[in-house]
Amino acid sequence: MELLSGLLSSLGLSGAAGLNAYVPLLLVGLLSRTGVMNLNEPFNLLGNPWVLLVIGVIGLLDFVGDKIPGIDTALHLLGGVVNTAAGAVLFAAQTGVADVPPALSLALGVIVAGGVHATRTAVRPVATATTGGLGNPVVSTLEDATSLLMAVLAVFVPVLAVLLLAVLVFVGYRLWGRLRGRRRAL
Repeated sequence: MELLSGLLSSLGLSGAAGLNAYVPLLLVGLLSRTGVMNLNEPFNLLGNPWVLLVIGVIGLLDFVGDKIPGIDTALHLLGGVVNTAAGAVLFAAQTGVADVPPALSLALGVIVAGGVHATRTAVRPVATATTGGLGNPVVSTLEDATSLLMAVLAVFVPVLAVLLLAVLVFVGYRLWGRLRGRRRAL
């Protein structure tokens, strides 16, 4: 049962990283630092105060930059690497999935976080096009809040985190389908 719980938690955390890399990294690092969560070696470094400081500062810069049209586009391109890497680290860091080979854990984290980030990047132009970029701060704030919610759920109620991830994937797929349908009509 611990393996299943660990897998669900890992899926939720890597999905949260696909939306915002820094929120789940910071949460997991703080929980590790306070002893609430145990992380596999070498990922327990996330609890190091200096690592937490760096994640916090970069996360704050990303939080502000993602609200500014134009800068958010550049951050999304960079996020293709950062969010995916964060998802891989978070998936592999869980002690509950110690029975899963590290390479497989990293690959699964890349797939989940990369998929969520790719969906987010594909859907975001809808908000930009329909609001002239003015809706991007609202969408970005919703993404950040959803990342935080999913990360907290992934740690404390992993089943709900995976359900939220499934809902996000479904909604993203539907929005992408609508966007593609509109492009074909033009």
